[in-house]
Amino acid sequence: MDRAHEKYQRLLDFCKALPPTPTAVAHPCDESSLRGAVDAARLGLIAPLLVGPRARIEAVAKQNGIDIGGIPIVDAEHSHDSAEKAVALVREGKAEALMKGSLHTDELMAAVVRRDTGLRTSRRVSHCFVMDVPTYAETLIVTDAAVNIAPTLADKVDIIQNAIDLAHALQFKEVRVAILSAMETVNPDVPSTVEAAALCKMADRHQITGAVVDGPLALDNAISLESVAIKKIDSPVAGRANVLVVPDLEAGNMLAKSLSFLAGADAAGIVLGARVPIILTSRADSVESRLASCAVAALVAKVRRETGSKAVT
Repeated sequence: MDRAHEKYQRLLDFCKALPPTPTAVAHPCDESSLRGAVDAARLGLIAPLLVGPRARIEAVAKQNGIDIGGIPIVDAEHSHDSAEKAVALVREGKAEALMKGSLHTDELMAAVVRRDTGLRTSRRVSHCFVMDVPTYAETLIVTDAAVNIAPTLADKVDIIQNAIDLAHALQFKEVRVAILSAMETVNPDVPSTVEAAALCKMADRHQITGAVVDGPLALDNAISLESVAIKKIDSPVAGRANVLVVPDLEAGNMLAKSLSFLAGADAAGIVLGARVPIILTSRADSVESRLASCAVAALVAKVRRETGSKAVT
């Protein structure tokens, strides 16, 4: 555990050279969400626009000794209004990222995916955890553990491509995607293994690009070279994966939380596939995780500015 947070620290150090990313913070009406935005602003990661009931935001700041002087506040009536106005700021070009405050994730995402006034693109929206696991040499991306409950094969194409594009934004030297199941062989009785095989063939045919993709792989096969040697698995990904694609939300949620609570990992959360990166934080997140989520969004926004592409968002 001696290397705890070192990957996040490198990420934060790199982002110090970037300009702050204008970020609409939706409904920061409790201490953790407001302090997280202010701390990220203090480090120069984001330039926040606080969107919510002005009186509540100011009361939270005063009660908890949080200095919000100089930070713009866009007044909103309630959480739904906060989400809609935060999304509108992005559509107006006033924000390059969106950050969840103390409202429920569903409220924010409902405004994001609304067909006429939201931030939809041709891509499926998906969530990635960028995980700093002290006992693993690589930074790990785990997807999707928060948005898509039971993704279809078509959904998984976008989920994987979003994660690959994120890995490139984070400057992974090589992106190695493991499509997880309970085993490393294709079994018709286990649908996730069949989907994994199909996704690998789609990668072979360049329907998924930018990474080496292999699966199905059990978790041990994906991250343990010792397991790979014992099972004699011939794969460029096995034992060395840095992107883990789970079968469904339940598996992803359990995997991410197991890494956090049993392996001491920090998990930065970001949603991709919309017009801008969306920073999802939880009240249980550590300070390091909150700041890292903002840093990840800053890097995604940087790539989007430089390429004019929405592919990484």
